[in-house]
Amino acid sequence: MMSSVSNSTGAFFERSLGQMAALRGAVEGFQTQIATGERIQRGSDDPIGASRLRSLTRLERRGDTESENAARLGQDLSEAANQIEGVVSILQRARELSVAAANDPVGESGREAIAEELEQMAEEMFARSNTLSITGAPLFAGTAGSPAFVRDASGDVTYNGNSQNGTVPVAPGTEVERGVTGEQLFEFELDGAPSSNFAILSGLAAALRGAAADPAVAAQDALAGIDTALDNANRSQTVIGTRLAWVESIQQDQQTRAIDVAEKRSDIGDADVADIIVRLQQTLTALEASQASFTRVSSLTLFNAL
Repeated sequence: MMSSVSNSTGAFFERSLGQMAALRGAVEGFQTQIATGERIQRGSDDPIGASRLRSLTRLERRGDTESENAARLGQDLSEAANQIEGVVSILQRARELSVAAANDPVGESGREAIAEELEQMAEEMFARSNTLSITGAPLFAGTAGSPAFVRDASGDVTYNGNSQNGTVPVAPGTEVERGVTGEQLFEFELDGAPSSNFAILSGLAAALRGAAADPAVAAQDALAGIDTALDNANRSQTVIGTRLAWVESIQQDQQTRAIDVAEKRSDIGDADVADIIVRLQQTLTALEASQASFTRVSSLTLFNAL
């Protein structure tokens, strides 16, 4: 008889202790959810939900990378647009000066002043051609890391980059070209021969200083090259503007996707704090009742044993 009582008492103790341990574990879990705001603390809490959260985390990381890429690309395209606008302004001013030199009796001193301004503009053009991106890479050198244009000892300017713009991934399955190369922006063919913005400006400056037999005719002839350079720059300006608008649209889509992913993460993983507080209180009440019951029954069992 004593053996039966002893076995029954031992089973009661084990069952009661197990129940209280489970209740304490539930209390700790609820408290952790309230503190962290996260419903799933371990994968075992909700295997399917945990798997979906891992997938969302991968989407978030990829989205963050694509957003950073789009932001840098947008900055590079904006800087390229600013520089091309400056190139267009230089060429427009060069055209004004060429028209003046071709049509007005400016005289030798006037031609000298125009030549000096053209040389200053050529220097500004050279500086703009070698603008760096926000990351320090040449903006118009294609994918090359060297300066886009170099000048030799005789003053001739040549392209030093490559013809590859390179692309930047900004969305799933979407890549955008980085910009335009120096070849596309500053170089062109004139009457079947290669030419450049630099050659047009420096050539006109030299002609006005006496390199041409008739400076006025040379200035008139230079207009064709300037107009071709302007057309070239305007095309590049359109290309950059189109890509920049595309990137801005993609960035808006990225923000929408990020919000969608965040909402899904919240739906799956966020704790309903108000509900958990209620469940925590209920569990604490159950735990207190279990502890009181255990203490009372334990005392009776001990009394009976005595």
